[in-house]
Amino acid sequence: MINGKEYIDRMDALQNEIWIKGKKCSGKLSELAPFKGILNSKAELYDYQCQHENRKLFRYSLSDRKEEYGFSYHQPLSLEDLTNRRKATQEWARLSAGLMGRSPDYMNTLLMALGAAAPHFSKDRKEFGDNIKRLYERARNEDLSITHTFINPQVNRSIAHYLDDSTVTAAKVVEEKKEGIVIQGARLLATQGGLTDELLVLPAGGNSLDDSYVFGFMIPANTKGLKFLCRESFCYSDCAFDHPLASQFEEIDSIVVFEQVLVPWECVFVYKNLETMANVEEETGMYAFLQFQSVCRQVVKLEYILGLCEMIGDAIQIQEYEHVKQKMSEIITALEIMKALLLSSEVNSQPNRYGTWIPASPPLKAAIQYFPGVYPRLIEIIEMLGASGLISIPTEKDFQSEIKGDLERYLQGSNIEAKERVRLFRMAWDLSMSAFGSRQTQFERFFFGDPIRLAAVHYNSYPIQPFVDQVQDFLNKIEKK
Repeated sequence: MINGKEYIDRMDALQNEIWIKGKKCSGKLSELAPFKGILNSKAELYDYQCQHENRKLFRYSLSDRKEEYGFSYHQPLSLEDLTNRRKATQEWARLSAGLMGRSPDYMNTLLMALGAAAPHFSKDRKEFGDNIKRLYERARNEDLSITHTFINPQVNRSIAHYLDDSTVTAAKVVEEKKEGIVIQGARLLATQGGLTDELLVLPAGGNSLDDSYVFGFMIPANTKGLKFLCRESFCYSDCAFDHPLASQFEEIDSIVVFEQVLVPWECVFVYKNLETMANVEEETGMYAFLQFQSVCRQVVKLEYILGLCEMIGDAIQIQEYEHVKQKMSEIITALEIMKALLLSSEVNSQPNRYGTWIPASPPLKAAIQYFPGVYPRLIEIIEMLGASGLISIPTEKDFQSEIKGDLERYLQGSNIEAKERVRLFRMAWDLSMSAFGSRQTQFERFFFGDPIRLAAVHYNSYPIQPFVDQVQDFLNKIEKK
């Protein structure tokens, strides 16, 4: 395992090619305004896992080795292991109020699921199974951080576009060499792009007729020809009072551009074989694990929303209004539903053929259907409870100026001083109304993709027939009476 300083030093040393606001970044990433907040927040996670009192939950070892590894790389081999993973995931999430969608355990969990099922990838080529196992073990041994990109650009989603070699936009294989495959084009949407050790790429949807788009690999983020084009940062100040959430947890999303990137064969584990990916969930449980990690985080996020709204109500004494109680009940209901679905996936988990204890998929699919729909409503509740208080939010410098006395008189709460009241309301504003907060809402809406498509997948994969048979048996009994 690494600590926070080791993570920061590694990010500074990589010299990944990152562009933001029209300029190529140079120098230490940890000292650049758009990135230092999230890098320091991730460093806190690494420090937390290294604390002695967290050893039991956050570390594990192998029977044939003395080294200790981070929990997110642990292949769960029992229900107890899965429960420990949930507890550790949520402890990490509480350090960021559930706002860090790409904490290290997210992609570490995916790589663990793939590495544990290495024989599945060997069915295509033996070396592919060896590759994914080796990539997993190296990431585990070095405690690497990983981002990913699974989505094609939205230029033109028609099949004809992908088959037109004159308009290469989505990343594809343009050449095979003895050393590896050459990738040209772009992918979306790498959250924390350029802020991790490695980039993991899996096939994107929409282009199954052309196998030059079918590949899976993991390469260092500083690979030659790899560029990360970042959107504008939504952290407009590093002042923790003015931007309590964005200053710490703005993750930055990026477009990943492949300019004739050579991917060595030893980094490839899927290539021109759709069957490998068609069966990947059944064989690895990778989506179930990603959903499990996400729902763990989302439960924590709901805990914070509930606590925040209660503090707003207490600050301005509105808890006794019936409509406020009704809104608070909505938050409580959402929290309890998500907790129940998470627990159901855990207690109904089962091992797969490789011994990996996989969370039950149906309740997780229900959770990722439910949460994107309810989350915007909960943000709306924050806005309704905060009302004008989310607009009357002076800055820290205002409280250090000659108007301090006016602010202290007119912005105090019922049982809280003005500065503390504004600090609270600025947190609510940063979660709901700021650019950072709006991005959070959009991020949760589309976390696992198009909600309509997800609903169709949920319906198509749900085991409905037993309930149809149940109704049919009931009707048959009526007919016999």
